[in-house]
Amino acid sequence: MQDGSVLDFLQELAFIFERLNWTSVLDISLVTLIFFLLLLLVRKTQAMTLLRGVIFLIIALLILTQVVNLPAFRWLIVTAMPTLLFAVPVIFAPEIRRGLQRIGRTGVNSLFMGRSLLDSEAYMTALQAVMMAVGKLSERKHGALMVLQRNEYLEEYVDTGVRMDAQVTAELLLQIFFPNTPLHDGAVIIDKARIVAAACVLPLSSSGVLSATPERKMGLRHRAALGIAESSDALVVIVSEETGSVSIAQQGELIHDISLEELEVELMLYYHLQRERTWRTALKDVLTPNQLKTDPDVFDEEENE
Repeated sequence: MQDGSVLDFLQELAFIFERLNWTSVLDISLVTLIFFLLLLLVRKTQAMTLLRGVIFLIIALLILTQVVNLPAFRWLIVTAMPTLLFAVPVIFAPEIRRGLQRIGRTGVNSLFMGRSLLDSEAYMTALQAVMMAVGKLSERKHGALMVLQRNEYLEEYVDTGVRMDAQVTAELLLQIFFPNTPLHDGAVIIDKARIVAAACVLPLSSSGVLSATPERKMGLRHRAALGIAESSDALVVIVSEETGSVSIAQQGELIHDISLEELEVELMLYYHLQRERTWRTALKDVLTPNQLKTDPDVFDEEENE
């Protein structure tokens, strides 16, 4: 009996492979690509939690209608299911808009491959300047917000500030973020080894605003950092004006109170991924997201000017 079941399974499997042709392979590949791109759009966002809930609800309803004979309930589910297709664009409107913006800014290839990079000596010099400036700013408790542009161009945010096109140096960064100077209130945008602009206005994140989470207590500086990290692939470095603690934001996540050694590792890893980013690393980002570290007490101190 068991041997017969195994034989039937093997025969059905062989029948499926016999019918498989290049058209079927292309069809399956396109469907897989669409689902993969959808995961890229909603990964590490609030929509991922919503998507998991919707999938769980659909599976539960399908199982219920198949296991239990409920004709009226089954009719209701079958009738209402197509209307969910019209609800999808409304529910996931922010993620769809963000994905289209990314394609418009960088092109399809840049979603998986990094832009060409400057030589290692130049970006190491820039990273050392950022590290030195962050260390001094942290010691002096001078608030700072630095956005390191990656694949996606941030021209719309550059236009909100003062264009500079200057070499990245620790002295210049310290001068920009010195309290009460004309450029200290805003973000510095860095592209490769150049400071593109200062005093830039960033979008504020709405994460946790309506819920009792630590994110609700974030000040404007941290919320702006998380906002640009949610809407682009930039790496953001934040120095708290109250405590001098250093935080980073990237890919829609905020990692608070890191050491300078950890910051150096993150910066090196950031540029390393930019150099060797392939479809394999893009897939790894989706399957193994970074952990989010938050502290409920650290956001109370953030400035709100």
